[in-house]
This record gives sequence, C-alpha cells and structure tokens, in this order.
Amino acid sequence: MSFPIIVWILTVLAAVAIVLTRLRLGNDDAAGRSSISRRLPIVHFCAGILALVLWVPVLVAPDDSFVGGALMGILAVAVWWVTALCGLLILVRWLPVKGRHAPQATVDGWGAGPGLSVLAHLGLAGGVLVFTYAYLTAAV
Repeated sequence: MSFPIIVWILTVLAAVAIVLTRLRLGNDDAAGRSSISRRLPIVHFCAGILALVLWVPVLVAPDDSFVGGALMGILAVAVWWVTALCGLLILVRWLPVKGRHAPQATVDGWGAGPGLSVLAHLGLAGGVLVFTYAYLTAAV
C-alpha cells in the first residue's frame, strides 16, 4: 500500500475520531472517572475541523498553489498537533483517582471503559506523527 493512501485512510479515521468524541462528550454525563473542562472537547472538535479544512486541500492541491503551499501545510500540521494534544488531555478523565471520596467511574452507552477513547486518541496522535512525517518528507 502506498504512503499517500495510508495518509488518506488516517485522515478519514481522524475525522471519525473527532466527530465521535464530540458526540460522546457533548452531554453532561460523559463517561470517565473525573470530569474535564467543557471547553476541552469543544477546542478538540473545532481544531479538528479546522485541521481537516486545512489538511485536505494540502493533500489535493498542487504544491505551487496557495492552498497546497508550505504555509498551509505547516499550519495544517500545527493544528493537527493541537487536536491530538487536546485528545490526549481528554484521556485524563480515565486516570485512576485515589482517596476515600473518589468517585467511581461512570459509564455511558458507548462502552464500559476507556478502550474506545484510548484507541481513538492514541490513534489520532499516531496519525498526526504520520502526517508530520509525510509532510516533512514531501511524501504527500
């Protein structure tokens, strides 16, 4: 499988992770052991959408055009990193909390534990590493 195809597949999977995170954390009773700021999922979603809006034209436009140029590519990769870091911060809600008054982990209809979140957000972080490598080596 060629490297550009891998980048496209990871781009689609990143979009799915961003949208599903927004759907899962959009309500007040999101799963986890502790609560996170309500702004963090919003920043994650907005940065992810912006990253997609910037990244897809970088992939399809010619290198000598404005949307396919270096500025847009660097900006897209930077916004992907913001999205990935927000996603990793979202995983903090699953860290164990110690103490007598520590709350029990809450569950939702998506799953009984952090598996889906870990898969999505570590996968997104890995995808962003691939995006960065692909852009720096001009593979896409």
